[in-house]
Amino acid sequence: MLQDALAAAGYPERVLVACSGGPDSLALAAVAAYFGRRGHVDGHPVSVGAVVVDHQLQPGSAAVAATTARTLEDLGLSPVQIRTVDVAATGMGPEAAARDARHAALDAAADEAGAGVILLGHTLDDQAEQVLLGLARGSGTRSLAGMRPSRGRLLRPFLGLRRADTLEICQAEGLEPWHDPSNTDPAYARSRTRVEVLPLLEDKLGPGVAESLARTAAILQLDADYLEDVANDTFDRLREQDGQEISLPEAALRDLAPAVRFRVIAKAAAAVGGQQPSYQRLLAAEALLRRQGSAGPVELPGSVSVFRLSLSQLLAEQPSAAGGVPREAARCGKLVFRPQQPPRK
Repeated sequence: MLQDALAAAGYPERVLVACSGGPDSLALAAVAAYFGRRGHVDGHPVSVGAVVVDHQLQPGSAAVAATTARTLEDLGLSPVQIRTVDVAATGMGPEAAARDARHAALDAAADEAGAGVILLGHTLDDQAEQVLLGLARGSGTRSLAGMRPSRGRLLRPFLGLRRADTLEICQAEGLEPWHDPSNTDPAYARSRTRVEVLPLLEDKLGPGVAESLARTAAILQLDADYLEDVANDTFDRLREQDGQEISLPEAALRDLAPAVRFRVIAKAAAAVGGQQPSYQRLLAAEALLRRQGSAGPVELPGSVSVFRLSLSQLLAEQPSAAGGVPREAARCGKLVFRPQQPPRK
């Protein structure tokens, strides 16, 4: 799996393993160390280092990070970095805040090491949990597609491997992984999914539920990629920029398939500095297309307002040429996306 992932990534010469000391990432580190000791993958030179991120969220986390770093050095990985981060409180919840801090630390470590890819130890079980969490939130295609095998310089070569397999790898290599107590803490939705929900589904529906959920993610990734490409092309074709504002012609928007129309509206919001809108907010923005006359604004996340300008208002605002004939007269109304001005101090 790792060999195939590195081949698909173009055989990077410098590889960095993100390792928490848990069984999944420790097993991945052991497999990566094998190629590091050989010094090549399919004849292409490779060197393998590692980074341990200490989130400082649990007592003794520094000692766990230090022990993990020594284990990685014993495996032959070099250099091995420890990155200590402060997890800032955000409105997205503690898990998202920890993930953001971790990814920032991984990017910095990879830049310093000159690594072309960062290996993450997510397994098929993690993918199944991700899909279940997306279903519980009522998410769309992109979220239900789960984690990608590769995204930027992040590689997840173990997405086809069960968590039990990583435990067997650690046992075979004589490694003693650290078991994060938060993985079984019912305070976290992912932990409840891991310990309670997925085992219950396996018990009631029979074995193979995790594999089916992971297969669903793989199928939806293809669908999501296609829709994303279509939405990107459509947005680039329709967008009209006027300073900080972006507008989209309503007639063209109405003609789009709903799956594309909602994505184009979300892209317009993002293009003026907004965040990904919820489905409810997208529905509210899209409903402006069915209003009579000018309407709105609808507020979207990230301090973005979207409103409808009617054809009559656009014609009234259109500058006239000699003889009073409108210059480049509009043919339909449009949705306008505008960043809100911050309040004056």
